[in-house]
Amino acid sequence: MEGLIHQIVSGIATGGIYASVALALVMIYQATHHINFAQGEMATFSTYIALTFINMGMSYWVAFFLAVAVSFCIGVLIERILIRPMTNAPILSAVGVFVGLLLIINSLSGWFFDYTIKQFPTPFFRHTSLGLAMRAAALNPVSSRLVGVRVGWMLALGWGLAAAIGSVAGCMVAPVVFLDPNMMAGILLYAFAGALLGGIDSPLGAVLGGFAVGIIENLGGAYIVGTELKLTLALVIIVSVLTVKPSGLMGRTVQSRV
Repeated sequence: MEGLIHQIVSGIATGGIYASVALALVMIYQATHHINFAQGEMATFSTYIALTFINMGMSYWVAFFLAVAVSFCIGVLIERILIRPMTNAPILSAVGVFVGLLLIINSLSGWFFDYTIKQFPTPFFRHTSLGLAMRAAALNPVSSRLVGVRVGWMLALGWGLAAAIGSVAGCMVAPVVFLDPNMMAGILLYAFAGALLGGIDSPLGAVLGGFAVGIIENLGGAYIVGTELKLTLALVIIVSVLTVKPSGLMGRTVQSRV
């Protein structure tokens, strides 16, 4: 029983990381209706920024919050420069941009900070009007503009917040797995499973789904498939959700007339 409780508590701690990345994925989805495949790389790059500030002599928390602020600005710039011109592009073109962004940021991380594994320090302990405007800008930009919502900046704000949340997740996971350009690859898969499980259009569902995946991963790895095959649990969750309930546990089922 003690071992079971330990696995559940550990799963909740891990699930907090997955929940953060899942929330970032949902925010991008709500803004663009696409999955940001580069979210993990953006979080990793932000963690490198935090480590750079720490190596410059800043305290952990100053570097942490400064990296979050810088990440927010990077997210806004990405939306303004790369995503905005793709607003009316075909779906496959948008997916190509996201995949290209993943490869570019991954390469930049290795170029700027090299590919050697680095140890990251750990700290001492191991419905608003703005939200409505962001959702309206994503779902119906034309009507939103008619009522005075600045659609372009609402979408940019969504990207900025997602980048900031991703940087938080990166700083949380780096002390555990060490820092390298591919640090978030597995984390992103678990987070994607959590976002789908809770509902890809539900922020609360994504957070709860992230915690659930963390617990499932720990219990499944300890008692069912073993630690070597834990990643397959994320794939099982993704396939199961898409097959049984594509909208997730808390997502909305969207119907459209043709």
